[in-house]
Amino acid sequence: MTQQTREKITLAITGASGAQYGLRLLQCLVAADKQVFVMISRAAQVVINTETDLKLPGTPSEQEAFLTSEFSAEAGQIKVFGREQWMAPVASGSGAPSKMVVCPCSTGSLSAIACGASNNLIERAADVALKERRQLILVPREAPYSEIHLEHMLKLTRMGCVVIPASPGFYNRPETVEDMIDFVVARILNQLDIEQSLLPRWGDELI
Repeated sequence: MTQQTREKITLAITGASGAQYGLRLLQCLVAADKQVFVMISRAAQVVINTETDLKLPGTPSEQEAFLTSEFSAEAGQIKVFGREQWMAPVASGSGAPSKMVVCPCSTGSLSAIACGASNNLIERAADVALKERRQLILVPREAPYSEIHLEHMLKLTRMGCVVIPASPGFYNRPETVEDMIDFVVARILNQLDIEQSLLPRWGDELI
């Protein structure tokens, strides 16, 4: 499939703990033959280098080459944009994909998105998704949530966002950390209407 015909999805990885969720989601989107427009905040770079064995380079072009190699993507399948790259497709309703995921979503990003701050490309891309009434999925990971966090999630939910907390379930009896990561990523893929085999859909065994 060519880049012109692939479905495009925006993925922002921000500075909450749980970088593994965003990276695993990126891997799955590439495997599903999507083109992914990626934005990684400065805080997320620190988290990735702290929580994983990956040593993500500093510039968008270096990150693009690194992630393309890491996830065996085709050339151009992963496009990484910088925080002030305002000419990127995600910055305008005429060019942005119809689906965007912020995974993980820091509470700072949650606040900025809820208030329409648009101080960087991640916030602007989310603002575009909201104003264009497109799909926006936020994956917060924080504990406990303050009243401010909850108010922002309620506000965004009322705008049409889907909030999927990074809260793994245990009814599937996970045996590894990877199983718990896949539980959350599977729920995201289900919302994106992307076929996945990470987690059986509830009741599948009865069909």
